[in-house]
Amino acid sequence: MKKIKGIIDRFEEGFAVIEIQGGTKDCPKDIFPKDTQVGDVVYITGNQVEIDKSETKKLAKEIEDLMNEVWED
Repeated sequence: MKKIKGIIDRFEEGFAVIEIQGGTKDCPKDIFPKDTQVGDVVYITGNQVEIDKSETKKLAKEIEDLMNEVWED
């Protein structure tokens, strides 16, 4: 079974909206670990989801660096 990498965009009425390669996909929220948060990098294989905490931290740092660059005085 194929492993899909995505980023949690938001939660809506029992679904997690996942950004995958520029598009989005709705997945049932109940397949995600309870501690899943918006912005988490996840790998989905069928109904199994794992959160990649190190990739999530790396992505958050990249976004923070870009924001600091854009908003420099």
